[in-house]
Amino acid sequence: MVATGLDVPFRQFIVKLHSRCNLSCDYCYVYHHVDQSWRDRPMVMSPATVTALARRMGDHAAAHDLEKLDVVLHGGEPLLAGPGVIERVIIEIRAAVPDSTGVDVTLQTNGTLIDDRFIDVFRRHEVGIGISVDGGREANDRHRRYADGRPSFALVERGIERLRAAGDTWTGLLCAVDLDNDPLRTYDELLALRPPQIDLLLPLANWAHPPPGHGRGATPYADWLIPVFDRWFSAPHRETGIRLFESIISVLLGGGSDTEAVGLDSSDAITIETDGSLEVTDALKTTAPGKGALGLSVLGHSFDDAMRRPEVLAARRTVGLLSAECQACPIVEVCGGGQYSHRYGADGTFDHPSVYTRDLFRLVTHINGRVREALL
Repeated sequence: MVATGLDVPFRQFIVKLHSRCNLSCDYCYVYHHVDQSWRDRPMVMSPATVTALARRMGDHAAAHDLEKLDVVLHGGEPLLAGPGVIERVIIEIRAAVPDSTGVDVTLQTNGTLIDDRFIDVFRRHEVGIGISVDGGREANDRHRRYADGRPSFALVERGIERLRAAGDTWTGLLCAVDLDNDPLRTYDELLALRPPQIDLLLPLANWAHPPPGHGRGATPYADWLIPVFDRWFSAPHRETGIRLFESIISVLLGGGSDTEAVGLDSSDAITIETDGSLEVTDALKTTAPGKGALGLSVLGHSFDDAMRRPEVLAARRTVGLLSAECQACPIVEVCGGGQYSHRYGADGTFDHPSVYTRDLFRLVTHINGRVREALL
């Protein structure tokens, strides 16, 4: 259902446990982009902030009779906070919400620090773990390195092996699309890690800060994604899930989207930084300094205060909030205007199509054609 009105509660909470990272990926939207607010934040979320966050989440869930909350433990690199902090956050949040509210917890990590201490916490508290990796050794280590230049793939691979041995705690891989990596080779390398799911992400970029390879009339990202889709869609058996493709197919068939990249399903998400401050989405760090900040904090404000802020309402995924060009587009119900941060322009507004608009149009129309052929 499309989110409308002022009283749409948050259901997903992106919790920044640690504001630093042990890697220095050169495309990172936190450390190597225009918003450098991480420098002024505490490295780890304090016990007092954790308690305030849990209380605010409990109040929000009770006020809106929420059946389930999704908590995403994030960073920086959240494992730098240590297993004790991770466990305390989970326990406090689950204790603070009503008994009728379930809490699903996932954690997004670069995978380099996973050891038996973390595995024990993940299994005990049923935490789903996503790993960020951009392909095999060469593809991943082109960008995902330590500050001193050391590669990370070997440690990531070891972390994945530990998760796989631990059972069903591993949820999948997050891979940023890199035009310098061959798409089918990258897909094969990701499959070799045996992931249950793959997230293929368009680089966080916009009209003010265009992505690599962006050019007038060109569709380099669709050109990269389409061969992967064709291989995945035509495979004689399901090799893995790919959330972007599955979401596009779902929306084409009248269902919903499971990603903010496409569709008109609102994620109803809010980001909480290590100091307790609230942001619409941390992806807005790629637009302009402070663009996503709400000027609110769990230390002094409720989530109801945040959900009615104009910055939050502007990010809702509704056709009426899209640019005139998007509203006139024949695939607007599928594309949904693309990710909110991708619409930012040099004029300081979001009244633009996605910087990937041509790529999205080509990708969606290609997938639509393949799906129609398969259904005939």
